[in-house]
Amino acid sequence: MTFRRSAPAALIVAVVIVVAGLTLISNRLFGGLTAAVEESQFQLMQSILDAALRNAANEALARAEIIASLPTTKQAVAAGDRARLLAEYAEMFTAQKERRGVDQAQFHVPPAQSLLRLHNPTVFGDDLARFRPIVVAVNRERAARKGLAIARRGPAIFGVAPIQDAQGKHLGSFEFGLEFGPLLDGLKAAYDLDFTLFVEEKLLREFARGLNPAMLSDQNRVGRFIRIHTTNGALMKELAGDADISAVSEPVRYARDAQGLPHGVLLVPLRDGAGDPLGVVAVVRDFSGSRAAAGRSLIWQISLAIIAVVILSGAVIVVVRGFLLRPLEVLYGRLAALAAGERTTMMEESDKFCAEVQRVAEHSERLHVQGVHEEPKR
Repeated sequence: MTFRRSAPAALIVAVVIVVAGLTLISNRLFGGLTAAVEESQFQLMQSILDAALRNAANEALARAEIIASLPTTKQAVAAGDRARLLAEYAEMFTAQKERRGVDQAQFHVPPAQSLLRLHNPTVFGDDLARFRPIVVAVNRERAARKGLAIARRGPAIFGVAPIQDAQGKHLGSFEFGLEFGPLLDGLKAAYDLDFTLFVEEKLLREFARGLNPAMLSDQNRVGRFIRIHTTNGALMKELAGDADISAVSEPVRYARDAQGLPHGVLLVPLRDGAGDPLGVVAVVRDFSGSRAAAGRSLIWQISLAIIAVVILSGAVIVVVRGFLLRPLEVLYGRLAALAAGERTTMMEESDKFCAEVQRVAEHSERLHVQGVHEEPKR
């Protein structure tokens, strides 16, 4: 074993181990940052959906309260005059449907009986108590309510306002229902997210008697759910299947590859005013940006690690050979000459040696001088 080979090799191995360890730690830290970024994206997706549903419910309730407060509404509901209500508000409903995504508008009388459906005037008089707890609550408590429900035409976001006469007598209630489709399409356009609404098929068959039968076809069936609306059906088939949505009782988050790209998926359960489950909304965001950044970071970390190993290894070789091995070679030559009794000139390179080696060189020169002075006495 020689110092010339073993020492640089040992030092280079130490450099490689240290640089590799630092690279691994850096990669772990950056991986944690990537996970934190994706977690923040999930939180943003959740907040966007929550805010959209909340704002839609507030909007539906605000419009319902305006209609419920009009004198014409109070007089016609008190008299049970369906013809007057239809003549007064049919045009309004048509405009709201075209411009604001209002899908349903209905007058009720206590405890929860349909007086007039502006979206379907020929169907009335049925009892809504079994599947519209929000209507029951408004007529019982005489206070406005908002929330999700499955009505005769399907799921919607409702705002229900009580109707009272001038003396404060409760007469009934009025509701506006906003459909999910325009809401989800608007969110996709605004935030570049994809959405799918899944609703329990059993509830649709039992309560949504006015729903288009084609909606209940096998093409839209996902386990026990029906896909009511989606902004990207092909993508959602790969990301949210029956096994994913069937057991959702709390928001669920996961990442999965689809169509060659990584995506973040958020599954949010939907409940009606009584807290009973209605279905699930799937929210999807493309995570390829954050994952690509993580991949680029790994490449840069590996590249920098290789460069660092090369530079540090070169520095080790230069330092060991320049500061140690080269002076040792010069000293070895001087000592070898002294041992052989050869006369040589004074070392001229010793001033370039490091301080520690210079002291050794000085002692070597003293031995050389003494040897030269003592030689003639023999």
